[in-house]
Amino acid sequence: MAYTVTPSKIPDVLILQPQVFGDARGFFFESFNARDFAQATGLDMTFVQDNHSKSARGVLRGLHYQIEHAQGKLVRVVQGEVFDVVVDLRRSSPTFGQWDGVHLSAENHRQLWVPPGFAHGFVVLSQSAEFLYKTTDYWYPAHERSLLWNDPALGIDWPIDFAPQLAAKDVAGLPLAQATCFA
Repeated sequence: MAYTVTPSKIPDVLILQPQVFGDARGFFFESFNARDFAQATGLDMTFVQDNHSKSARGVLRGLHYQIEHAQGKLVRVVQGEVFDVVVDLRRSSPTFGQWDGVHLSAENHRQLWVPPGFAHGFVVLSQSAEFLYKTTDYWYPAHERSLLWNDPALGIDWPIDFAPQLAAKDVAGLPLAQATCFA
């Protein structure tokens, strides 16, 4: 099997560790294989869009989600390191309003499966980071929302000792109590 899969503290969120083959020349691994992904996770997903972002140290992107056309995301870092966070926004879930965070880096090769119905974001811990993610639905700007990254009700323990750099939409994010959530 190409992946070792570990559930996060929110069972539907999965940490995937690909099998990496390395020697003195470098390394090789399959970053995605639909058959192995389905076998390892029990999920048969169709990904329709790949995204790539580069951010400087201290940039915090998120917590983003779409109220319609909810996206599942398979995320990873190819340069640098981030602390990646998910928040369960499914009101019917026993983990509604809970968060989990995972360090993703070019060195650890970890990937994170973020199911539809979750807000997602990350903060860059290295000098810069390049972040790749596959999505199960397209981006629809009219449906995008931001959950407030530092909402005290969520209590996210961001591993930073500085004020992050935020986009205007993230500064204007709503606290969980005011956010549009999923059924």
